[in-house]
Parts: sequence; structure tokens; C-alpha cells
Amino acid sequence: MSGGEVAGLLVAVFWAILVSFLAVVLVRLAQTLKAATKLVTGVTERAVPLLGEASATVRSAQTQLARVDAIATDVQEVTSNASALSSTVSTTFGGPLVKVAAFGYGVRRALGRKRKAEASQKPPPVVVTRTLPGARRGGLGRERGKG
Repeated sequence: MSGGEVAGLLVAVFWAILVSFLAVVLVRLAQTLKAATKLVTGVTERAVPLLGEASATVRSAQTQLARVDAIATDVQEVTSNASALSSTVSTTFGGPLVKVAAFGYGVRRALGRKRKAEASQKPPPVVVTRTLPGARRGGLGRERGKG
């Protein structure tokens, strides 16, 4: 065998090994692609119903949020009405009630001062004690004259 034949044989063996290696890689790549295709198919089959359920859940949540929004609006209206009513009642009855309370306070204070004034103007209380018996007709006066 000559040098050119050996080199040709080496190149042919190298190409055979390279083609064999590439064939194995391509077979493995095909198996991986088949597995990936099966996985994607399975995920798609499961994801489509889940997406449908998620869509229904989102629609339900939107409906509930719309209801909550309506309730919040109603509560805000009730609060505004209660505030207006409170202001009206305060305006209507507040002033007169303050005046009545002030009048009552003034009357009580005046009566209290009047009672104090009356108490200080009362004559002192009379103390009842034993009275001494009157002088006797011939008692001490006769003795004075005699002596």
C-alpha cells in the first residue's frame, strides 16, 4: 500500500466514523424532538381547559367586583346622606338647644345666688334658753333700803 492509499483509507475511515457519530446524534435529536412534541401536546391538552376555567373565573371575579363597586357607591351615597342629615339636624336643633341649655344654666345660677343671698340675710337663729324668774316683791330691794 502506498502512502496515498493509506491516506485515502484513513480519510474514508474518518468519514465513516464521522457519519456514524452524526447518525447517532441525529437519532438522539429525533427522539428528543418526539419527546418534546409529546410534552407540548400534553401541556396544550391540559392548558386549554385550564385557560377556559381561568377565563370563567376572571369573568366571575369581574362580576363580583362590579357588585362590590355598586355596593361601595351605595355606601358612599348613604354616608353622604347621613352627613347631610346630621348637618341639618345640628343646624336645626343645635342652636336652639344651646340656647335652652344656656338659659337653664342661667336660671340655675340665678336661683343659687338668690338662695345664698336669702341665707345670708336671715336673722340669726333664736336660741331658746331658760328664763330667769322675775324679782320678788320684797326681796333684794328691801334689803338695800335698810342698809
